[in-house]
Amino acid sequence: MSAKIFIDGEVGTTGLQIRTRLEGRSDIEFLRLPEELRKDRNARAEMLNASDISILCLPDAAAIEAVELIGNDTTRVIDASSAHRVAPGWTYGFAEMLPDQRAKIASAKRVANPGCYPQGYIAMIRPLVDAGLVPAAFPATLNAISGYSGGGKGMINDYERTDNPVETPYFPYGLTLAHKHVPEMSAYAGLSHPPIFQPAVGRYAQGMIDALPLNLWALDQKLSLADLHKCLSLRYEGETFVKVAPLEDAARSDAITPERLNGTNSLHIHVHGNDETGQALLLAVYDNLGKGASGAAVQNMNIMLGLDETTSLEVASL
Repeated sequence: MSAKIFIDGEVGTTGLQIRTRLEGRSDIEFLRLPEELRKDRNARAEMLNASDISILCLPDAAAIEAVELIGNDTTRVIDASSAHRVAPGWTYGFAEMLPDQRAKIASAKRVANPGCYPQGYIAMIRPLVDAGLVPAAFPATLNAISGYSGGGKGMINDYERTDNPVETPYFPYGLTLAHKHVPEMSAYAGLSHPPIFQPAVGRYAQGMIDALPLNLWALDQKLSLADLHKCLSLRYEGETFVKVAPLEDAARSDAITPERLNGTNSLHIHVHGNDETGQALLLAVYDNLGKGASGAAVQNMNIMLGLDETTSLEVASL
């Protein structure tokens, strides 16, 4: 029997990407509203309550309203907004975060899809904290760049319109250090303090890099790049989507470009730095519309339905 899936907000960037990934599957049945009823409260409520899984691709306020419209105990929800990522009763939808996270997602009624920037940061720092290599009080910094598609239709139009498009190749923002992803990073990184987070938008459509610098000399124990690499490799051993690249002594790498994993649901972690100065640089490369958004939602849906989680998703090799 096919699972009934309703994408509330399917005409947005994330919704369209999810729809594209799921097209042609015989194991799911789409519930859809005609265009004129997509914002109709009663029509949405009917679809939400008729679905097995509703995927919310909405602004935060609309996502909260959508959950309130569900009046049964059978409809399961994947929320791609930031409304419920640290909310009680919601399971965080980063399957690779902890050894038992996948099982939690499989049994959950409410799953909060991770934000694009936090996934790379959490993927890099959480294993190190859990292993005791990095103390909980460590002052972390995250520098990141994403394609402009992460800003939704408005930003896409700003960069792609024919009249006076944005030409800035690198645009930093979040300068008050109060980006809406910081609470999510704080909740799941395992650290006792929020990171200094400096995001930026690049003049390209999609793809991203999270960069996490670590001053190893500031730690109580002496650590090498090999120690960090071993810890991360053990955590993600056997994973399909999250992988750790081989440790290499290189000043640059063609594998570390923001568009490298576009179209896939992969996230690749690279460990670089300088053992002599006691400094490390961890980098996570992934698609902000893949593992950073719609790909993660499809992965979570597959897990919740008890299906092979790679179904409809592309995997990139290292």
